[in-house]
Amino acid sequence: MRLMRRICLLGLVLGVWATSGVAQTAASGDDAEADLEAVASETKKDLKAALAELSRVREEIADEKIPLARKRSKLEAEIEEKRQALRKAQRARDNQLVELNALKSEVDRLEKEHEFLAGLFDEHVKQFETRVHISESGRYEKTIEEAKAAQGNADLSPKEALSRQGDVVEASVNRLDEVLGGHLFSGSALSQEGILKEGEFALVGPIALFAAADDSTSGIVELQLGAAEPSVINMPSEFKAKVQRTVSQKEGEIPVDPTMGDAQKIAATQEGWVEHMMKGGPVMIPILLLAGATLVISVFKWAQLAKVRAATSREVEAILAHIGSGKEDEAKKQAQAIPGPSGEMLVEGVKHAKEKKEHIEEVLYEKMINTRPQLERLLPMVALTAATAPLLGLLGTVTGMINTFKLISAFGTGDPQALSSGISEALVTTEFGLMVAVPSLLIHAVLNRKVKGVIGSMERNAVGFINGLPAEKAGKQ
Repeated sequence: MRLMRRICLLGLVLGVWATSGVAQTAASGDDAEADLEAVASETKKDLKAALAELSRVREEIADEKIPLARKRSKLEAEIEEKRQALRKAQRARDNQLVELNALKSEVDRLEKEHEFLAGLFDEHVKQFETRVHISESGRYEKTIEEAKAAQGNADLSPKEALSRQGDVVEASVNRLDEVLGGHLFSGSALSQEGILKEGEFALVGPIALFAAADDSTSGIVELQLGAAEPSVINMPSEFKAKVQRTVSQKEGEIPVDPTMGDAQKIAATQEGWVEHMMKGGPVMIPILLLAGATLVISVFKWAQLAKVRAATSREVEAILAHIGSGKEDEAKKQAQAIPGPSGEMLVEGVKHAKEKKEHIEEVLYEKMINTRPQLERLLPMVALTAATAPLLGLLGTVTGMINTFKLISAFGTGDPQALSSGISEALVTTEFGLMVAVPSLLIHAVLNRKVKGVIGSMERNAVGFINGLPAEKAGKQ
């Protein structure tokens, strides 16, 4: 810095000198030569002083150059050291980023593993809750409820949530040990009369036995519909004694149901025809009345039509032979021997055998016309039953569903037993309506076909009778 100031000072001196010389030359041309020597002398002095100052400044520069070079080298060394430290810090940062990404990946993996384990535990809690026997519900209720509440609880840490769910796993493992070897514990159960009894439970595998403390109730325990407590199912007396002895003495025979109670549940659903029909409600009355009327009519018409016999061609020929030989009484007796409307028609034909064939044909046709309503009498009632019974069943279905919806609006859908009456009425009436309609339709078809067969046989007999009359007999007045 000092060197620069001195160089500037020297330049200033030289500039002043040059300026003053030019000014003097311009002002006085004559004095130029006189003053030139003075100026040159002064200039030499100033030059010597400037050169001396320059030498001194160079010496100072030389003296200051070495410390500055050392200081620069030191600063460069420090800069290099800082650069190395920076590179080291950058490498450390890069390594930390790699480690951070690895940690993030590990955290993601652990979170997924935690979610997977939490899902497994939650599923195990649900399965354990459904597989625990009703008699054990009081023992594990608190553990199960805490595990269910832990899932998704923001107030609990993941470790605490898994710990509570793990308690259920531990309880299930301990329960397996207990069940395999048999386990006794105190509790209460509902007797068959619905009275809550205190006693001892014996759990052996999937079978739970109960013996009341007062020896009044014993048997296999199951969950009954609509009961909050385990219930003792109905069993023969010899089995009850065995259960009481097994629970009290901790050894004995155990009644085993291979169906795990399904057989008894199915047996409980069995019901008689009368009880089943009573579930249909008031609509069952007209359905049963129609069914009874159809049954009576069907038996009556079947017996009536079974007695009807068509005349054979030999019998018609025999009648015609007697008429041809003039034995009208014999022909009449032969016709009267044929039972049913065919015989009656031939009797009328014998009576009018001497008349014209056209008149005989009209008489026989009139007899057939009169016979048809007698044969078809009461058959429309059977057809009416076949058409009406399904509609009555549908009416019962509609009324039953209306009652069901009324119960749902009053009690909700939580109690299936309260809804069973309306559903039974809706289904039973449809069932019996179809059970009455289908046989009625078949019976009507069979009886109607039989009637048509009788009428057809009468037509054949009539045609054969008219065509077989002797020409000399027919047409006489």
